[in-house]
Amino acid sequence: MTTTTTDLHALEAHAAHNYHPLPVVIAEAEGAWVTDVHGRRYLDALAGYSALNFGHRHPTLIGAAEAQLRRVTLTSRAFHHDQFGPFCSDLARLTGMDAVLPMNTGAEAVETAIKLARRWGYRVKGVPRDQATILVARENFHGRTTTIVGFSTDPDARDDFGPYAPGFRQVPYGDAAAIEAAIDDTTVAVLLEPVQGEAGIRIPPAGYLREVRRITHERGVLFLADEIQSGLGRTGTTFACELEDVVPDVFLLGKALGGGVVPVSAITARRELMDVFTPGSHGSTFGGNPLACAVGRAVIGLLETGEFQARGRELGARLAAGLHALPSDKVAEVRTIGLWAGIELVPGRPARDVCERMLANGVLAKDTHETTVRLAPPLVVTESEVDRLVEVLADAIG
Repeated sequence: MTTTTTDLHALEAHAAHNYHPLPVVIAEAEGAWVTDVHGRRYLDALAGYSALNFGHRHPTLIGAAEAQLRRVTLTSRAFHHDQFGPFCSDLARLTGMDAVLPMNTGAEAVETAIKLARRWGYRVKGVPRDQATILVARENFHGRTTTIVGFSTDPDARDDFGPYAPGFRQVPYGDAAAIEAAIDDTTVAVLLEPVQGEAGIRIPPAGYLREVRRITHERGVLFLADEIQSGLGRTGTTFACELEDVVPDVFLLGKALGGGVVPVSAITARRELMDVFTPGSHGSTFGGNPLACAVGRAVIGLLETGEFQARGRELGARLAAGLHALPSDKVAEVRTIGLWAGIELVPGRPARDVCERMLANGVLAKDTHETTVRLAPPLVVTESEVDRLVEVLADAIG
């Protein structure tokens, strides 16, 4: 197959215009690198918004998928299959919980956690029916369903999709006192990203997560940790909550749980919380399917060695050192945690332009909120590739 640059218009002729991709057409990928239809290679510094933490086509993950493809790919939850129990057991062990509910996408995991919190609020806490409220942080990103965008503060995600579901209250991110002040008798949960990804890698103040955990425990409110982007090695730990020795009531997982092979998400919780779900109260045709479970088990196996978390810490430190050397007259702020970074440009320097210049020099990155370049290279990236990434970014900033 050959595709010219002008064919980019043909590629989108029948597609909805809900994305504004960079002008590249990827045909192959392996590890930290992708190859376009012209044979040009690019270092992938986005990794599918952290869905590709283990790189493209990791041999262990591809092997697990290929083996399962030869056996059975879907049964629906109307029947048991031999991968489901082991997957749930493995993920429960990884998260330190004892119950797992698999779904497909990150947004589905968030919706599932919302349903758990509300039903727990009514059946256990005693909140009056249909009065439950959940606290969320401003600048959050938890997905794009109509419920979720209703409590977003991003106008691109939210505008003109109403009417919105009630039951959510916004508080400033990083302000534990605001959470404590906002809790009342109707509050069933606090839903937070330990690090805000789509907002531009926004890292809360030290001690914030510990305070949220203390407050929610003392006030009888569930802490729902959305680790869909921040989890599974990205921050140099299995979960970002570990950075403050915090264990939430519910983990929300996705993206890298499918290894970039199939969409896999899940929530994990203590059994007494998860048991608010009863047969028929929640489900998914594809959630927990054999192929997803086989790949998810292989992902968990990679994480249990600790290798990828260590790479996140060590290579993240190298990335941070390089980024903090960028010129202060062109970069307003650098935010890094593990192998994850948001580079805030000074006003008047569009991040999209920087990403297009990086593309021209063989590195894929993506802008967010107009002035932020975000970086999330796969955890298989090498030291020299991290150095190359910083060099290309520095040249693109000019």
